[in-house]
Amino acid sequence: MQRPLIATLLAALTTLAWADPAIVYDMGGKFDKSFNEAAYRGAERWKKDTGKGYLDFEIANEAQREQAMRRMAERGASPVIGVGFSQASSIEKVAKAFPKQQFVIIDSVVRLPNVESVVFREHEGSFLAGIMAAMASKTGKVGFVGGMDIPLIRKFQCGYEQGARYANPKIELSGAMTGTTPAAWSDPSRAGELAKAQFAKGVDVVFAAAGGSSVGVFQAAKDAGRLAIGVDSNQNHLHPGTLLTSMVKRVDVAVYNAANKSTPGITVLGLKEGGVDVALDEHNARLVTPAMKAKVDAARADIVSGKLKVTDYMAANDCKP
Repeated sequence: MQRPLIATLLAALTTLAWADPAIVYDMGGKFDKSFNEAAYRGAERWKKDTGKGYLDFEIANEAQREQAMRRMAERGASPVIGVGFSQASSIEKVAKAFPKQQFVIIDSVVRLPNVESVVFREHEGSFLAGIMAAMASKTGKVGFVGGMDIPLIRKFQCGYEQGARYANPKIELSGAMTGTTPAAWSDPSRAGELAKAQFAKGVDVVFAAAGGSSVGVFQAAKDAGRLAIGVDSNQNHLHPGTLLTSMVKRVDVAVYNAANKSTPGITVLGLKEGGVDVALDEHNARLVTPAMKAKVDAARADIVSGKLKVTDYMAANDCKP
């Protein structure tokens, strides 16, 4: 299994110019309609704007992460961008071995002088999604389906629940995780079943923060005549009339900026920086009421100004206000 991987990677590397960027996507592939695909869009925009090329690689198993990054670094790729928190240990090992080249980790922190760590305030964008869910709900019950059960996904859930309670203090909340291993990012069948279970309990809006598994939630919502909320990329177009909104995480901007110039240290992107937000477009326009938009706009302004504080689950290790 490893020999074809190496051959494919080496073939791609022969076309890579010295110091061009390289990207290693996380599990689920670059066309997952979510996190990885957002990274891909950012890379493609950089390619179009600069006329330069880049290398990318889709891993099929955990062992390929470090191997792919090391091959890229050996050929002089810079920066080497690891998409997803699971890439952190590989980035750390390879960055130490190639101290003169630049590396970028998205969604985690690696404290090395040649690594830029890009993290997001997902709880802020999720708070706005929670407001919309609570205001759209006719039953007073909203739900959440996460991917892998890790603190980062709890961060989405915590922000979402705070926003829902902000809009409706009496809202009832349900939540579930697709799994405890990386396979949870690519199991739409399991995620769909979890959504159906919540719908059976009266939930009529579900926020899916489950990577490639989220599409199972969207289909379940469409089949049941309920609403869903997308994540990472703007997924509203996948099921117009079913997707209330998407909590957009601008991974595309992070990749584009890093490809242009990576800056070692920690870069934090929240509502203030335009790094997260809810998506409003022609695909969900009829679902979003003027009152809903006004409530979201007011909350966004208060969060940016610091007037409204949203608990960060990863900082507090809890979801208490």
